[in-house]
Formats: sequence, structure tokens, C-alpha cells
Amino acid sequence: MAQRETWATRTGFILAAVGSAVGLGNIWRFPFVAGEGGGAAFLVMYLLFVGLIGFPAILVEFVVGRRTERNPVGALMQLGGNTWKYIGGVFIVTGFVILSYYSVVAGWFIRYFLEGLRSSYASQLAGFESAAAEAGAPVAAVMFGELSTGIDAFVFHTLFMAVTIGVVALGIRRGIELATKLMVPAIVLLLVGMAVWAFTLSGSSAGYEYYLSPEFGVILDNWTSLLPAAAGQAFFTLSLGMGVMITYASYLGEDRNLTKDALTIIGFDTGIAFLTGLVVFPIFFAAGITEPGEGGPGAIFVSMTEAFATLSGGRILGILFFGTVAIAALSSAISLLEVVTAYLIDEKGVERWKASLGMGGVIYLLGVPVTFDLIFLDLLDLFADGILLVFGALVLMILVGWIAPQFAVEELSKGIGDLGSLGQAWIWAVRVPIIIVLLVSLSLGVMDYVEFLTTDFSGWLTENL
Repeated sequence: MAQRETWATRTGFILAAVGSAVGLGNIWRFPFVAGEGGGAAFLVMYLLFVGLIGFPAILVEFVVGRRTERNPVGALMQLGGNTWKYIGGVFIVTGFVILSYYSVVAGWFIRYFLEGLRSSYASQLAGFESAAAEAGAPVAAVMFGELSTGIDAFVFHTLFMAVTIGVVALGIRRGIELATKLMVPAIVLLLVGMAVWAFTLSGSSAGYEYYLSPEFGVILDNWTSLLPAAAGQAFFTLSLGMGVMITYASYLGEDRNLTKDALTIIGFDTGIAFLTGLVVFPIFFAAGITEPGEGGPGAIFVSMTEAFATLSGGRILGILFFGTVAIAALSSAISLLEVVTAYLIDEKGVERWKASLGMGGVIYLLGVPVTFDLIFLDLLDLFADGILLVFGALVLMILVGWIAPQFAVEELSKGIGDLGSLGQAWIWAVRVPIIIVLLVSLSLGVMDYVEFLTTDFSGWLTENL
């Protein structure tokens, strides 16, 4: 087996983990999922899920990764036996699926960034007015439809995957650690600046009310849809259930305080997600966009383009916004590719550059259909978010909580000291309430996906085949 690399510094690990967590999940996905969930109502459920479920769950992934020093397949096989390697394969599949469409979405952000450099967003929308009139659709939606599919989307998908493969091929220290040390601070600074600018906009107060003033009756009435959405978003944005934190923790030393690292990563990630809402929703409402949940995956492009076209200084802000998200997308994409790359390195002894190129190439091909029809994005995203991520987290909780709990407490204590009753409290939290919540979330996610397959996707098949 090829000798494994390690992180050069604690900061490198923290920023790499944060970089994985803060990508498109926070800046692309969080606003439209929060909008679909009613803004503040979703925010409450999301924060509860991150605190009560996300923190114990990330510790599980950390102890599994550091204990075994392996990728998810090798880690689960080492702890649970030979049969568990097949369950560990779920994490490899999850990385494949998510990165395949993730790369396409990242390409959209690059395209919108370049469009801002070319001309103002107002003038760009003007070029689609006649097509929008014929279609009877909003101009920004027509523009998104044109830019999100076709040969241009294919080209930018290709470009983004090529850069991702290049970074991962360079290795842990020269590639992933160096890149995230540069990218993550830039993301935070740019978002803070945009949040301050959004605060100055006339009409932004309605956005803050929508985002920060929950109506608990709405939560109670809609918990069956909010729960799987919040669960999926929490795991997506924390990179849980996809093997990233197992893989990254496998490069750690035994002297590290995993609890401290987990709190730092979750704090940064949740803070950036929250900060994204402070940017997006005030801008939406200041521009007269009062239904931020409409539009699904394309909502952020449609609504933000409309806003940048109408607000003073919108072109500069648009360039900053779309550029920031493109950077954040890369920081997450390299973590996803590292999971599947580490599998080939650890289990098959493949050289890093060959593993990253081979796996990256297959993932790239899987994403190609998304560049030509967005129904495939929904097909992959709903499957990964509502089923694969939650299932991956669930099997890990079962493994650590019921099959190998003693090793977990022992591993967590390294770098901390005697945990006392806190170690057992953590294990029982994993064993019962977290597993119950994940089972409910998985059941609801499966029902949602079946509904999608029998309605939207079957309708698409009828029309196109």
C-alpha cells in the first residue's frame, strides 16, 4: 500500500474541512432550500439539527477515520468486518453522485462570474427579453435556462472538473491544504463585505424578517417536509454521510483534540451558512423578490441576477458573489474527489495522480447528462441528499453506537483525556435519538424521492422518449 500523507498543520486540516463544508451546500443550496422551507422556519430546524445531530455525528466520522487511517471502505471493513466494506462503498457512490452534478452547478457560477465581467446584468437580461415574452416566463429564468444547459454548460463542467482533478493530484499538502488555506479566508472576507453592503439597502428589513423571525406554527404544520430538508442540508453542508470527514480525519495524528476541531469546523460552517442568508435574503427583498423559494436549484441564479440588474452597484456585487461561490465550490469539490481517490490509493495501491484522474474522469462523464437537461440534476440531487447522505450517516451511527462503541470512546479521549460519563453520554446519543431521527428522515426522504420519480421524472420520460 502506498504511504499515506498527513496534514502539515492543524490549521490546514481545519481549513480543508471547513472548505469542504462551506462550498455550494452553503451558498448555492442553503438559500433555495431555506426559501422552500419558509425562511426562518427552516433556519430553526436546520440549526437544531446541526447542534443536536451534526456535532455528535461529525465526532463519529472523526474517530472512525483517525482510528483506522483509511478511506470509508477500508475503515468500515477494519472496524466491522469484511461485509461492512460493501456498506462502506455507499460513501464512494455518494461522492460520485454528488460531485457529478456539483461540478455542473459550479460551472454555472463560473459562467455567471464571467458574464458579469463582460457586461452589466441589466444589459444581459435585456438580450433575453424577446425570448422571455414568447415563452411567457421571467427574463432571468429564460437567461438561466439558456446558460445552464447546452454546450456552454458542458464546457464549464469540463473546466471545473479539470481544475479539481489537478488539485487533488498534487496531494494533501501541496494540493488540498495549500488551496484551502488560500480559498477559505477569501470566502469569509467576501461574504462579510457583501453582508455589510446588503444591510445598507433600502427594503432589506423585510428580508431580515423573513429570515430571522420564525413562526412556530409554520414549523409544527410543516415538520414532515422540514425535517428531511433540514437533515439533508445539515449533512450536505457539514460534508457528513459522504465519507469526507472520515477521509480527512484519517490523515490526523493521535494528539489532536477531535471535540475542539469538530466545534471549530461546525462553528465556521454554520456561521458561513447563516452569513449567506444575511447576504441573499436582504438582497432579494430589496430588489422586490418576495418568493425566494421559487425556482429550485436555479433560484439563486434567477433571483440574484434580477437583483444585481436593479440595484446600484449590482454589477460589482454580482461579480464578487458569483466569484466567491465558484471558489467555495472548488474547496468542496476537491474533498469529494479525495474520498474516491483515497479509496483507490488505500485499497488498490494506485498512484495518486492516476487515481484522481481515473475517478475524476468517471465522475465527469456521469455529470455530462446534467449539462443538457436539468431533470438529471433533480434526479441525482434528491437521491444523494434525501437518501444516500442520511443512509451513510445512519450506518455509521449503528457501527459506532452498537457494534464497536468501546473503540470510539477510547479514540475520542486521545488528545482530550478521560472523558468520564461524557463518553457514554455521547455513545447513547448516537445509539438512540440520533438513529431514530435519521431513520425518520430517511423514510421521509425515500417517500419524497418516490414521489419525484412517479410524477416529475415519469412525466419527463413520457415527453422525451
